Amino acid sequence: MPKPYPKEFRDDVVRVARNREPGQHLRQIAADFGISESCLTNWLAKADVEDGVRPGTTSEDNADLREAKRRIRLLEQENEVLRRAAAYLSQANLPGK
Repeated sequence: MPKPYPKEFRDDVVRVARNREPGQHLRQIAADFGISESCLTNWLAKADVEDGVRPGTTSEDNADLREAKRRIRLLEQENEVLRRAAAYLSQANLPGK
């Protein structure tokens, strides 16, 4: 997988593409910057979501969701440890043992 382009570069390319002259094609802008047209199209779509122009999940929302899922996984593991400890302790405290 190729190394991702720096954010500043992507932002500059998106800005140029959004401010292009009428009749200027995305294909030419992409070629001028040395990227593919599909790459530029993807960057524009992501920028529209980030700017609130199109509905979708922003990168900040994605980061929050990843963090919440990580926290849930950790809490579920902790809960399982406590459940097993409680079962063990209840077995150890039975009379006659």
